[in-house]
Amino acid sequence: MIAIIDYDAGNIKSVEKAMRYLGQDVEITRDRERILAADKVILPGVGAFGDAMEKIRQYGLEEVIRQVVDRGTPFLGICLGLQLLFEESEESPGAKGLGILKGKIRRIPGGEGLKIPHMGWNTLELSGDGRLFRGVPEEPFVYFVHSYYLEAQEEEIVKAVTWYGAKIHASVEKENVFACQFHPEKSSSTGLLMLKNFVEL
Repeated sequence: MIAIIDYDAGNIKSVEKAMRYLGQDVEITRDRERILAADKVILPGVGAFGDAMEKIRQYGLEEVIRQVVDRGTPFLGICLGLQLLFEESEESPGAKGLGILKGKIRRIPGGEGLKIPHMGWNTLELSGDGRLFRGVPEEPFVYFVHSYYLEAQEEEIVKAVTWYGAKIHASVEKENVFACQFHPEKSSSTGLLMLKNFVEL
């Protein structure tokens, strides 16, 4: 079973739909025991960093997420779910993230006719060894919706980057923790292949 963590954030249904399309037994839940019993866990999300962390703590999910990661269960953060894995965000000064991975979430600089949020399709540059990207063509097109981006402290965990006013660390992988700033569930057959790779870990 794949558990999708429910903390009142947007975009949960589209992730569930993609997983069901891939033939997976999936459950949207904030129940501690169900999450810990899952074979894989997904933290999706669209919204504000500080509000999301408040909800995660309100529902007692921070410790559950740490347990999932410590146990070695494959864990995937999507969009805001990627950002929450890190320490802090310029979107919500003073709000502490999960801090499972090291790095900061920065605001995308405007100017040069760039619209914020960064919304739409953009090309990824792959590092070549990301397990989510097995079989994915070079320079895949994926779908983004975000105003803030990851600047990871550990370059070696970055498996894909894109450019939009800055170099954006678009996907990271460290041991059993995976995360994407883009939306694989909205990125056509390419994104579904990435989700299939996660399912098959």
